[in-house]
Amino acid sequence: MAIAAMSFSLSSSPSNLNLHHRRNLSPPLLPSPLTLSFSSKQLTPLSVSSNLLRRSPSHIRRLLPLSYSGGDSGDGGISGGGGGGGGGGDDDDSGDSKNKKDAFLVLSEIGRSVDSLPKDLATAIEEGRIPVEIVRKYLELEKSAFLRWLLQFGGFRERLLADDLFLAKVGMECGVGVFTKTAAEYEKRKENFFNELEVVFADVVMAVIADFMLVYLPAPTVALRQPLALNAGAITKFFHSCPDNAFQIALGGASYSFIQRMGAIVRNGAKLFAVGTTSSLVGTTITNAVINARKAVDKSAADEVETVPILSTSVGYGVYMAVSSNLRYQFLAGIVEQRILEPMFHNQKLVLSALCFAVRTGNTFLGSLLWVDYARWIGIQKAHDENHA
Repeated sequence: MAIAAMSFSLSSSPSNLNLHHRRNLSPPLLPSPLTLSFSSKQLTPLSVSSNLLRRSPSHIRRLLPLSYSGGDSGDGGISGGGGGGGGGGDDDDSGDSKNKKDAFLVLSEIGRSVDSLPKDLATAIEEGRIPVEIVRKYLELEKSAFLRWLLQFGGFRERLLADDLFLAKVGMECGVGVFTKTAAEYEKRKENFFNELEVVFADVVMAVIADFMLVYLPAPTVALRQPLALNAGAITKFFHSCPDNAFQIALGGASYSFIQRMGAIVRNGAKLFAVGTTSSLVGTTITNAVINARKAVDKSAADEVETVPILSTSVGYGVYMAVSSNLRYQFLAGIVEQRILEPMFHNQKLVLSALCFAVRTGNTFLGSLLWVDYARWIGIQKAHDENHA
């Protein structure tokens, strides 16, 4: 039910009288006649103050309140104050509120509660940090029994939600790894390929072990990470806030500074150094075992075949992975695939998969060529002709 509002106005003009109830005051020092007018128009909080301030004499205006508060203050509603800055956060929170509302609506439509989701995803939904499209993608991926099992692991969950072709790219990389690296070894070694077969074998084994991590670590992710403990160190907090790919599009309400993106290169470089060194240790150990077995069977090969230096080869490969592989794969995943190919062929998954396959095959072949040159440059591998010089 509408309530008639009463407005007060101060005026010196008799024509403004609506009640025709006016008292003439003879003393000249008193203010102009006070006019009361009643209106059914609903007033906004600011109209009361502005109307009074605009029409009142200066000596009365000084005594009037500067603002109107519509809260339940208990003192009649009018109060002075300086609360003009209190509404600034509404616009900032509007996007988060919409994300949360849309996500809960989608879950309610299928009879799911937020408690049925993984903890990090549920927290992101309740905080409004992820758009509803991410929630829909998770529910779609859950329909597959294999993907539902993978979604239990945080690392796979963040990557599958950011890129629905992530597993296909892993398969591409590992599937073509053996063939492209073997072809690259042959291209570099030519007629010495079979004479250096042990070294070729070591390179291929190291590459196959590292291929998965080269796809996994630089892959773009949706930011679902839980906050660190308050007592965590500054360096730990910094690297925790960095993206997984230095060039990725910020997803899930995240935003990254230039320093954070550079931190992603350093952090992934450290991880790939460990991966490369470990895989090389395995590969060179297997290679030396094969060489020793060959020497035991073929005595004439004892002088021709040399064992591979384990420590220098492992450290050298770790450095190569941290620098060359790290930069190439971050650029490939963050720039070529996510920013160029996916926007162009978003609705043509078959074409997109074929292009990703071609690009990753070329990148793997290039990496093999660069490794052979790098290994010979630092002296951990030598051409067959140099060994007999």
